[in-house]
Amino acid sequence: MQRQGNLIVERMCELSKVSRAGFYRYLKGTAPRLEKTEVRSTIQRIAIEHRRRLGSPRMTRELRNRGLVVNHKRVERIMREDNLLAIRWRKFVTTTESAHDRPVYLNLASYIEVTGLNQLWVADITYIRLQHEFVYLAVLLDVFSRRVVGWALERTLQARLTVTALQQAIANRKPPVGLVHHSDRGIQ
Repeated sequence: MQRQGNLIVERMCELSKVSRAGFYRYLKGTAPRLEKTEVRSTIQRIAIEHRRRLGSPRMTRELRNRGLVVNHKRVERIMREDNLLAIRWRKFVTTTESAHDRPVYLNLASYIEVTGLNQLWVADITYIRLQHEFVYLAVLLDVFSRRVVGWALERTLQARLTVTALQQAIANRKPPVGLVHHSDRGIQ
């Protein structure tokens, strides 16, 4: 224990009704609120600089590199309170194979002004990430109603996926002659 004359610090704090932590904080010379706001504003600045790609461990490292003494738990709490948690960026998976030797037809969809149902259907394929694999989903939408008119789900990205979705749409809607079916230039 430190002594000041005949009294120890603990006794002096007791007599003056001040906590020991408060006394040492006073000796240090910085207010805790000021330090908290400094850490919080620095975290917010770093999050903006790095476009919210830093999680709390990397954020803690960055703060320490900038000279702030912080605990990783505190950084995580501040980031959670300020909704600054890192945004995960997923790898782009290509599902369209445009380099094929099949004929490419004129894009009629850009010339059509849709005024009713079953005039223009658009198709696309996407993937769905499951726990241990991907599955592929082919969907046909009616542009006018923006409703799904046909769909199919497969484990492989083969032509039967899109054909099944188209057959389902034709069976459900029985479209008139003149319907335009538009899709990207994938091989399916």
